Amino acid sequence: RSESSGSLESKMAAAVFRAGSALLRGGKPAALAAGRFRSSVSFAETIANIPETQLSSLENGVRVATAESDHPTCTVGVWIEVGSRYENEKNNGVSNFLEHVVLKGTKKHSQLVLEEEVESLGAHLSAYTSREHTAYYMKSLVKDLPKAVELLGDLIQNNSLSEPDVEHGRKLILQEVQEMENNLEEVVFDHLHSTAFQGTPLGYTVVGPTDNIKSVSHSNLAEFMANHYKAPRIVVAASGGIRHDEVLGLANQHFGGVSFKYKDDVIPVLAPCRFTGSQLLVRDDAMPLAHIAIAVEGVGSSNPDMVPLSIASTLIGNWDRTYGGGANQSSRLAQISVENKLGHSFQSFNTCYSDTGLWGIHLVCDGLSIEDMLHFAQGEWMRLCTSVTESEVTRAKNTLKTHLVAHLDGTTPACADIGRQVLSYGRRISLAEWNARIDAVDAQMLRDACSRYIYDRCPAVAAIGPIEQLPDYNRIRSAMYWLRL
Repeated sequence: RSESSGSLESKMAAAVFRAGSALLRGGKPAALAAGRFRSSVSFAETIANIPETQLSSLENGVRVATAESDHPTCTVGVWIEVGSRYENEKNNGVSNFLEHVVLKGTKKHSQLVLEEEVESLGAHLSAYTSREHTAYYMKSLVKDLPKAVELLGDLIQNNSLSEPDVEHGRKLILQEVQEMENNLEEVVFDHLHSTAFQGTPLGYTVVGPTDNIKSVSHSNLAEFMANHYKAPRIVVAASGGIRHDEVLGLANQHFGGVSFKYKDDVIPVLAPCRFTGSQLLVRDDAMPLAHIAIAVEGVGSSNPDMVPLSIASTLIGNWDRTYGGGANQSSRLAQISVENKLGHSFQSFNTCYSDTGLWGIHLVCDGLSIEDMLHFAQGEWMRLCTSVTESEVTRAKNTLKTHLVAHLDGTTPACADIGRQVLSYGRRISLAEWNARIDAVDAQMLRDACSRYIYDRCPAVAAIGPIEQLPDYNRIRSAMYWLRL
């Protein structure tokens, strides 16, 4: 339900291509020859011919964005510009709590009736909350699109927020908090945010502290919903075998009544969140592996340097000791890890928020490999700033393009991409435009961008587990530059 990061690269890296083998199964040379002729159209021409995402606005400010395709299914959702960053210390966790309670039913549909309706359609209803966005979405057959939009509109505008639903949501969230404590990757990223953005709303966790969860009341939820679920901050997104005019008409029918007025005409404005080079350590020698996250301040999603930093993150890459290929990995850090039998895994990330971000790496290794793993990782960072080659950058650019396309495999990922991009950029950037931005980056541009944001910058460090060997912060800081003659 919660989402640690809304970053471009981290979300693209989660997708995996599966190459089809239908022609090979056919076993006919003629079929293979036909395949060769069909593939004569270039990749650039193919993505240039993808229909553009259409964007319209209702009178109250709700934006409607759609991407039409020939899929027999569709995904429609509501993306709202609200998350834990819009909270304060006292109500931290309320947006995630509200998301849980909203799915418990409305004044028109009880939880039982809602679940029966969704199941009768063979649909899937889900939601998530991140630091800046909240989403409710449903995947269904194309013929059931009107009912899906109706149910989503009812959830957003007519939620009952009854006391039994609030108490049920409280128990569920407290159980999820206990389960999340076993997900060390999520825990270390929460610690990284809390130290990197200490004293600011970006440092809050999405679920909030246990004390807040136990004290949230019906009035807290109703007040937060009334203040933030406003029409200009809502995007109705749809993807699949749909038509824009149909979705626009349904959105006008079911979302046209969403209020666009704020109490006392005071519009909430996000305060800047400062980055602080610092560290947060939780030593536990009983744990088998250490989880270490180290990051510098990145850029916001609309910053032009987001593209070269995403390429740089892709160049560092990700690796797990279960991967095949041995030392023949494209990532130099992966080659070093295999040859020296260092870590268990690592994942580079570039998490972008509206005006800032985190660029770094998550390392998983045993307690005796921490110093070496960190040394080589920071060494690769310095190489990005000083001596990365054109061939390495070209390979990373091709990998990033592949991740971009793979990330959109299906109506649900495409719908989520539309909702997030419209909230972040005011429009959806096409694959052709992304490719053009990626192609415009060369080795010198990447070195310049990395020098601005990585070289000689104070990092934020979070570590959990048997971390006795973790170097002192001053030593980690001194590895953020090279003394060269």
